[in-house]
Amino acid sequence: MGAVERMTITVPAEMAETLRQTVASGEYASASEVVREALRAWTRSRDAERQELEALREAIKAGLDSGPGIPAEQVFAELRARYSVKP
Repeated sequence: MGAVERMTITVPAEMAETLRQTVASGEYASASEVVREALRAWTRSRDAERQELEALREAIKAGLDSGPGIPAEQVFAELRARYSVKP
């Protein structure tokens, strides 16, 4: 794990109680263990969000770089004409 740094955090009473109950149940050995697990989950979630955002940015850029768009109404009109669909 590397160097360990002691920190003091403040949480709402409900969270503190949940944390105490979780440790008391034996699911975790200490409150620190619960917080470390929560931070690991948060970090994974944050990393996934960043990757998704980057993929979205790349998709938008690819779309913009692909050339001019066609107005949606034109596309729908062509589809209606092709397949004889009445609006």
